[in-house]
Order: sequence, then structure tokens, then C-alpha cells
Amino acid sequence: PMEAEAETRLLLQEARESIEAARSYRRELQQRLRGLQQARKQIKESATLTRDVLEQHFNDLKGTLKKLLDERLVSLLQEVDTIEQESIKPLDECQKLIEHGVSTADDLLREGESAVHGDVGQENEKLCSFTKKALHIQLDSLPEVPSLVDVPCLSAQLDDCLLTILKNQIFRHGTVASRPPVQLEEFVEKPGGILVRWCKVDDDFVPQDYRLQYRKSTASHFEDVYVGSETEFIVLHIDPNVDYQFRVCARGDGRQEWSPWSVPQIGHTTLVPHEWTTGLEGYSLSSRRNIALRNDSQSCGVLYSKAPTYFCGQTLTFRQVLTGLLLIETVGQPDRRDSLGVCVEQQNGYDSLQRDKAVCISTNGAVFVNGKEMTNQLPAVTSGSTVTFDMEAVQLGPSSTEGGNFKLRVTISSNNREVVFDWVLDQCCGSLYFGCSFSYPGWKVLVF
Repeated sequence: PMEAEAETRLLLQEARESIEAARSYRRELQQRLRGLQQARKQIKESATLTRDVLEQHFNDLKGTLKKLLDERLVSLLQEVDTIEQESIKPLDECQKLIEHGVSTADDLLREGESAVHGDVGQENEKLCSFTKKALHIQLDSLPEVPSLVDVPCLSAQLDDCLLTILKNQIFRHGTVASRPPVQLEEFVEKPGGILVRWCKVDDDFVPQDYRLQYRKSTASHFEDVYVGSETEFIVLHIDPNVDYQFRVCARGDGRQEWSPWSVPQIGHTTLVPHEWTTGLEGYSLSSRRNIALRNDSQSCGVLYSKAPTYFCGQTLTFRQVLTGLLLIETVGQPDRRDSLGVCVEQQNGYDSLQRDKAVCISTNGAVFVNGKEMTNQLPAVTSGSTVTFDMEAVQLGPSSTEGGNFKLRVTISSNNREVVFDWVLDQCCGSLYFGCSFSYPGWKVLVF
């Protein structure tokens, strides 16, 4: 009985495992079925859209071609009218002259016949008057009439090769692609943005430029967000927890037309955007509060972020721009106390991030960790420079040798150079503030 009971339990266990495997198998099949349905839907919808595009395009071509032919016909008919009018005008003038001469000759004939057959007493007077008039009219002068070979003979020259050229061009016009040459590859969440990456999937296609578009899922039209040769782009001003649709296409080397669009994909970010805190007198902020401009106020201090929105594992980027006018003036010079960096907490009363619980880079390229200058130095920050901070937690828990219990591996990059060091803190920090300080006006900082 015990063996039978054990065998029954084993069979029940195997049966339950088979049932669970069958459920899992059914779920996988259902998921693949949904994938097939989506694939079928994509094929059907893209085929319908392609038909509509082709029909609309060729209808537009036919309309445009008819318009161009009509315009050319009108132009040629006007040319015929012009030649006809210009050629007929001198003939009309000559005809009027001849008709006038015929009328004059008729009158002269009647007068001459009347003078010849008139009364004897008046014969000499009439004959004398007629003779004088005949001499005055110059009966030996006749207007010149052009011969037929000297006047225009209009005709139309129509070369049938146009039809051959059009036929060859039309038969080569347009192609149907089964898949786009580029596809979206990856979406990486950024604070208030999304890093979009794409790749080429057609080995025979040689791209020259890429074109990235996006739209909110509730919007009806896509808009351009990037055109260039790079294969990734950070799309900023993205609302958190909102779906956006992206698509990309490419332009072949030496071509003017764009390739078909990639399959649209959904991307979103759950990270709130980086923002500078408001209210500090020495800085003016943009409407989205991600750009800070050091104004000409005499007030100084550190401008911090609104909240600790920088998390370990992210990349924090400062893009700096010196306003050209103030750079020309001497008041825009860098100062050794200038700083760009991150810190554990906001501490008022300091004029720089070169202090404890902060890491930063000065505008002259010096790197400071907890207020101490490192031996390694980066290039000076100038107009158009980009400074990035990357941090990774490398040690948790107590550490008697380092004197702290939390360590961050920090990488600061600027102008294609970087420094890497460990930042030891006495507390665990999951999120950090960022900040900046400048002694002179003219510095503008974009953070993302």
C-alpha cells in the first residue's frame, strides 16, 4: 500500500507538471499566434497604405503631366498665332495699297474715256487735265508682291522620341520594397528624453543621411526630430510615462529621395527631466528650466538642480555655450572657482562645488573630489564643450580601509578625454543633485 501511495503521488506530481507545461506551452503558442496576427496585420496595413500611396502618386503624375501638356499646347498655339499675325500684317498692308491703286486706276480710266469721247469744245481741256493726272499718279510704279517661297509656311515638328523617353522613364519610375533598409534598434530612457538607436539591415544599402521622426501616440502627424549621419539621437522634451511613436528612414549615397520608413515602434521614459532650481539671482533659466545662463548680476553661488534626479548608472551631460558677445568682452573669462558637477546634497553658502560631498570639473579642466584637486586634468571647457558624468556603485557596506561605507566609480569625460576615479562617501546615495557655479557672466549650460 505504501508503494502504491508513493506511486500515486509521483503520478499526480508528473500530471501536475504536465498540466503546467501544457499551460505554459499554450501561453507560448497564444503569444506566437498574437505575433503572427500582428505580422499579418502589418503586412495587410502596409500593403494597403502602399497601394494608396502608389495610386495617389500616379494620379498626381497624370494630373501634372496633363497640365504640362496643356500648357505646352497653349504655348505652341500662341506661337502659331504670333507668326501668323506677324506674317499676315505686311500682306494686308500691301493688299490695301494694291486695292487703292486699282480704285485709282478705275477712276483714271473713266476719266480718260470721258475725255476721249467728250465734246469737241471741251476735248482739249479734258485731255490736258487727264494727261497731267496720269503723269502725277506714276502708272509705271507697281507695289512688290512677295513670292510664295518668301512668305512663311507654318508646320509643326513633333518628335515621337518623347514617347519613347517617357515610356522608358515611366517603366523605371518607382519601386516596391518588402522591408526598409534601416530599422529602429533600441530605446534608452533618459531624464525627460529617450535615446533612440537605429541600424542598417540592408547590406547593399549605403546610407548618406538618416531621418528620425516621432509623435505622441495621440497625435496624427509625425514630425522631424533629427536629420544627419549619426545612428543615435537623444530626443528631449519627452513627457514622462507617455508613449511616443518613432520611425526612421535613410537616404542613399548620392540620392535625393528617402527610403521607406521603418516599422514604427513605441518608446517612453519614466524619468522626470533634469531641471535647474529657480530663484537664484545670478542665473536666468529657459522656459523648460534645463538651460541656465549666468547673467550679469553681482550675486554669486551654486545653482543646484531642482531635485536629486541623477541616479547612478545614468549619464549626466552638460553642454556648454559661451555667448559670443560676452566672450569678446573680457568679463566672460573663466575663473578657477567655476564648477560643474554632482553632489550629495544642496549646501547653501558656498560659491563653488569644490567642497566636501561633491565631485566637479572647473572650467580650466581641473577635477575636484570632495574639495581636493586631482592630479589628472581634463581639457579646458570652452564654447561648445560637452561634459558627461557616469557613476556606478562598486562597493556597499562598511569599509575600514577607505574610511567610508559607500564607493562610486566616477567617469568624467570632456573633449574626447576622460578621468576615472573612486568617490568614497560615508552614506549610501541612490540619487544625487547636480550643480554649477560661474564667477563671470556669459556661461550658458544645457543639462540632459
